[in-house]
Amino acid sequence: MSGELLYEGKAKRVYGSDQDDAVVMEFKDDATAFNGEKRGQIAQKGVINRALTTRIYRYLEEHRIPTHVLAEIDDRRLLVRRLEMIGLEVVVRNRVAGSLCQRTGLEEGTGLQSPIVEFYFKNDRLGDPLLNDDHILALNLADESTIHDLRALALRVNRVLTPFLFERDLILVDFKLEFGRFQGQLMLGDEISPDTCRLWDRVSLNKLDKDRFRRDLGDVEEAYQEVWRRVQR
Repeated sequence: MSGELLYEGKAKRVYGSDQDDAVVMEFKDDATAFNGEKRGQIAQKGVINRALTTRIYRYLEEHRIPTHVLAEIDDRRLLVRRLEMIGLEVVVRNRVAGSLCQRTGLEEGTGLQSPIVEFYFKNDRLGDPLLNDDHILALNLADESTIHDLRALALRVNRVLTPFLFERDLILVDFKLEFGRFQGQLMLGDEISPDTCRLWDRVSLNKLDKDRFRRDLGDVEEAYQEVWRRVQR
């Protein structure tokens, strides 16, 4: 089904398909951190992330959250809708971690009274900087209505996904989403996986995500496999 290579990013390749309104998304084993400064590979990451994204997106669709996933092709490839992507990364935070520790001085793992939604400019050259609503409007990345809808849809994903993962002994600390439009409808694109989420074991608080790669904690492949084992339940 794959046609011409349209785009290659850090974790995925996108190919044309035999459908004008769909593309093929292939998941790679490549791993990067710190805006590409650290590079490596995680064995079978592409296979696991493809399976996790399919499982989670199907669950979100059951809860009336539209996604771009159409069909599984093989263990690394999905057929997805060809979205007109919005140039923003939308991050939802339930606990303090990562850059939020650095910006606030709060201890890692501190619970938040309510989820925080942040927007980042999807621009590798600039290091994907944090933006406020005024910045987004000035850059013409989205209008006020779209900003409102992005925030609302991201919080809906959080409300659905947090208990789903908690039932599987996983704490959803924070996660990144990307959105686009298909025939005018706003829907979830990209992926949801340990590459794009911070996931901690509910009891031990052991990290089961890409932070194991970022921080050289070891057992990276095992952490990804454990997340997949739990999410399959």
